[in-house]
This record gives sequence, structure tokens and C-alpha cells, in this order.
Amino acid sequence: MRIVIKVGSSTLSYPTGRMNLRRVEALVRVLSDLKNAGNEIIFVSSGAIAMGVGKLGLSKRPEDIPGKQAAAAVGQCELMYTYDKLFSEYSHTVAQLLLTAADIEDERRHENFKNTMLRLLEIGAVPVVNENDTVATEEIVIGDNDTLAAVVAASVGADLLVLLSDIDGLYTADPRRDPQARLIELVPELTPEIMDLAGSAGSSLGTGGMKTKLHAAQIAGEAGVDMVIMNGAAPDRLYDLVEGRSVGTRFAGRKK
Repeated sequence: MRIVIKVGSSTLSYPTGRMNLRRVEALVRVLSDLKNAGNEIIFVSSGAIAMGVGKLGLSKRPEDIPGKQAAAAVGQCELMYTYDKLFSEYSHTVAQLLLTAADIEDERRHENFKNTMLRLLEIGAVPVVNENDTVATEEIVIGDNDTLAAVVAASVGADLLVLLSDIDGLYTADPRRDPQARLIELVPELTPEIMDLAGSAGSSLGTGGMKTKLHAAQIAGEAGVDMVIMNGAAPDRLYDLVEGRSVGTRFAGRKK
């Protein structure tokens, strides 16, 4: 399988902004093992700004654009150093791709990006994709890394897109507030009722929320790619997912 896996800031880091090393190490081990089994892995990683906040010892995420860009410049180094070190322990090579909206919107640049991605997969590397926050002039120009992951999945013809989050999936109501909320295991179609279930951003260190994830499901679904939202706190459950068991919430892609 060709799998795009996106991990959010809330999964990667503690509320302090410092990296959650135990969780990241477990995630890299599982991704490496899935790759060993013959799967192609593309890793879309948030966390540059959050890592920069922790590395610089800032009390909170910057609110101004230059401050966010500065934190991202520091944090991206921290992210890639960690990924390179951890994946290397399992004999896998990572490749960094930092994108802006122009790389997606411009047809020629998009084609170049897609060709590079496919060649990286061909030679056995693990592409690590993030938005180039150090030059973006809007809060992730592409929209957010949920959207970015969906665009990547559609571009490379992925079999599956997985969004690792801090909740188990899409619920009938906000499970943090409503004890009666039920997990929705399968969404065959994105109806207005499903879209209305979207809430606001969850973590103070991230930019996403259920709204961005449902938008990602739209992009992936239109490209015929199934998408799953699952809890990133238990990376081992990726094995269950790849082996066909129900995990989190699956959004069915439109089969052509």
C-alpha cells in the first residue's frame, strides 16, 4: 500500500511545546516496520512552530507572522534532526520536502513535486512533508497540514490517508463535553449533517480541528482515496488499520 500519514502538533509534542519523544519514537518504529513489510510511507509532519516554541523557551505560540516564521525556522531543524536520527536506527532514509501554496497551485511546479515524490518512493526513501512556514505569509497558506496531506495523497495516488489526531475519530458530538457522544466508524458520504459535526481547533499548539479534517476528507474522497482519522497516542493501532481492522473513523473515497 502507498500510505500518507499525517501527524499533528498535539500528537508530536507536550503542551510545553517540547517533543513527546516516547510517542515519536514509537511512531517511527511502527512506520519503519510498515515500510519493511513492503508499504510505501509518506509522512506529513506538523510541529515546526510548536518545536520552535519549545526549543526557544517561549511561553506561548507567537501570534505575529515573523514570530511564527522564526519559531518554524528553529523548529524544523529540530524535527528533521529527530526524524533522521530515529529512522536511521531502522535503516531508513528520510527526505525533507517543504511546500508553499505555489508548489501546489502552479501546474508545472506541482508536476515537479509529484515527480520528485514518486522518485523518492522508488528509491526507498521516506518523504517527510511540511508546509514551508518560514516563508508562508498566512497561517499555512495551503490551509493546514490536514489539507496538505490530502493534496499529497491525491497527487501521488495514495491507497490510504491517515490523520493522526488527539481524538479517536469523528463523533456524533464533542466527546470532551458530551458523555453520550458516539464514535462514527464509517462515513460513506460527506453529507451536510456530517459537515455540521465539525468543531473548532483543539490544541493551542496546532492549527487544525475537525473542520480541517473533514475538508481533507473531501479532497481525498474526490481523488478516490480513503481517509482515516485515528488517535495518534497509540501508533501500534496502525498495524490493525493496515491489516483491515476498523480503527477510528474511515471516510470512503469515491471510487471511479
